[in-house]
Amino acid sequence: MNDEQLLRYSRQIMLPQFGIEGQNKLLQSHVLLVGLGGLGAPVAMYLAAAGAGTLTLVDHDQVDLSNLQRQVIHHTAAIGQDKVESARQTLLALNPETRIRTINHRLDLPSLCAHCRQVDVVVDATDNFAIRFALNQACVETGTPLVSGAAIRFEGQVSVFDRRQAQSPCYRCLYPQSTELEQRCSENGILAPVTGIIGSIQAVETIKLLTGIGTPLQGRLLLLDALTMEWREMKIRRDPACPVCSAT
Repeated sequence: MNDEQLLRYSRQIMLPQFGIEGQNKLLQSHVLLVGLGGLGAPVAMYLAAAGAGTLTLVDHDQVDLSNLQRQVIHHTAAIGQDKVESARQTLLALNPETRIRTINHRLDLPSLCAHCRQVDVVVDATDNFAIRFALNQACVETGTPLVSGAAIRFEGQVSVFDRRQAQSPCYRCLYPQSTELEQRCSENGILAPVTGIIGSIQAVETIKLLTGIGTPLQGRLLLLDALTMEWREMKIRRDPACPVCSAT
């Protein structure tokens, strides 16, 4: 670590649980971030600012005016631009040391598995349940930790699924496909800072997994009601009949 890095990351290095060892782990890390909307924006920006070594960004959409209310990684001048390119420019302006890789198309399951094998942590910041289920399956098959977040209206939730740990549940243990109802911000609305809160927690959980500090949200679902500013925690147990992880 050079002098400029020591200064840039000094406030993290000062943390006794973190130190130079934690920062070095972060600098050598590789994160796959799927979704560059309201959740993915704070995740990407905080990971880049904190010193994550490589970020692979996946999003097939373009920046729209209606995105700017909550997707703070994009700017008015980027309207019409691919989100991955808009995000890349913002992140490099924030921290030019971060290596940014971009994918501006949907990934099928084999492609997701291939990318999951190359990274340390996967972050699900999407609002599409088909993609969420595919990401979960890829992470189960490859043993890659998954940090999952969701936000709608005034509500948000976040959890960590890590199949490296014995008896750890997966996303499908929490949401069986037969009972899941898809809801999107474009149809239900969203209070902008709610995505920032949930995305920031996802960034914290990702850093904890990458550095080995603290206790991740594994087996726990954190739920936010921003109207009353109340938090609840729900335990998640592995479903022995889960179609994805029961056989592993």
